[in-house]
Amino acid sequence: MTRHLISSADLTRADVEDILETASSMHDLQRREVKKVPTLRGRTIINFFFEDSTRTRSSFEIAGKWMSADTINLSAKGSSTSKGESLRDTAMTVDAMAVDALVIRHNASGACHQVAQWVRCSVINAGDGTHEHPTQALLDAYTLRTRLGDLDGKHVVIVGDLTHSRVFRSNVITLKTLGARVTVVAPPTLMPSGIGAWSEADGFATSWDLDPVLEGRGEHGPVDAVMMLRVQRERMSGGFFPTAREYTVGYGLTRDRLETLVARNRDVLVLHPGPMNRGLEIAPEAADSAQSVVLDQVSAGVAVRMAVLYHLLAGDDSSVASSHAPPPTHAATEGAAR
Repeated sequence: MTRHLISSADLTRADVEDILETASSMHDLQRREVKKVPTLRGRTIINFFFEDSTRTRSSFEIAGKWMSADTINLSAKGSSTSKGESLRDTAMTVDAMAVDALVIRHNASGACHQVAQWVRCSVINAGDGTHEHPTQALLDAYTLRTRLGDLDGKHVVIVGDLTHSRVFRSNVITLKTLGARVTVVAPPTLMPSGIGAWSEADGFATSWDLDPVLEGRGEHGPVDAVMMLRVQRERMSGGFFPTAREYTVGYGLTRDRLETLVARNRDVLVLHPGPMNRGLEIAPEAADSAQSVVLDQVSAGVAVRMAVLYHLLAGDDSSVASSHAPPPTHAATEGAAR
């Protein structure tokens, strides 16, 4: 890996597979009584969130703390940016405190890339505007691989508000990197401009009609997993669809659509990056079904972000050479606790 993680395109297939393999080891920690390991002892991580977040922010905080890093949370409201300080001055001020990593969520696309030009520490993109969210794509890939095995040739359908979704952009890149077949579905008003050229270049399918795709009559055939995206009404300034009900009828994962999917593939997976608008893009019956892996995604988030922090902050640095030892066994951690 490079020094930063700004875009899913920064990662080769080998990089992604290394991260997911490390995440598998890290995931074992969540089943232990004592979860903390000394992997990043002495490192300092700043989580700087300019937008609200539950899953991403808390999982980065847990990931850092479980690896013994000093983890500090900052928000725009509690920082000098609320007094008018520029993003550049704020980033450089934090960097001057000799921190090791800056995890940033910002409402402006490209903000994380810009910050990476100003600071010496590692920068991790935790979501920038409608651009990308690379660690979300990694945890989604981890969840899929845990259930489906190798993703080569697997068909993943991404449905919903593509125009405003950074999750969609990162997932298309990561899933294609791992060899999956991808179809994206949205109403014409929520299909990003220029997606036709992008889909032709990267080999993913697009559709405005959800039902034929779910029935396996789309370009890539039978479906292995469906990812429903949140309708981001806070980013919408106009009428992208007539009513919430009409959106659900056309593009929601309703109980009937779930039954159609299960009838064709009992092992089909249902994903959602959260937070969910139940009853809008996904029915409660689908969100809580046996096919749903929504909570698996949340659990994977901690392990994957631990893996990302490990690869960025441990790597080949001799000062943390001891971090390369495998995580302690269950018996060892219990002994340390005593």
